[in-house]
Amino acid sequence: MAPDLARGQAIYAQACASCHGAALEGQIDWRSRGPDGRLPAPPHDATGHTWHHSDRVLLDITMRGTAAVVGGGYESNMPGFADIYSEDELRDVLEWIKTQWPERERVHQAQVTARDEAAR
Repeated sequence: MAPDLARGQAIYAQACASCHGAALEGQIDWRSRGPDGRLPAPPHDATGHTWHHSDRVLLDITMRGTAAVVGGGYESNMPGFADIYSEDELRDVLEWIKTQWPERERVHQAQVTARDEAAR
């Protein structure tokens, strides 16, 4: 099934942009821990690291939250959205985000996803 990019963009604007930025720019100084010890929301554009992860990992983080995926006592302000949005809706968000990346990042992320799927 083809992704619904309009739905993904709308959900991103509603649920993600307040932390990750309307232009996917992330929060200021996102690589430095805040007073609470947690990292600010990273950018989802080419300057961030979202494109370094496979589709499976990105969907897992989006559904369950970063702390649940990373484990080991890691704390994050990134919640899981599985109770609010369906897996298909969250896939649409991720697919929309990918359309915003330059080709180099899209190709790299597709290769990471292919390697991850082959290893399963």
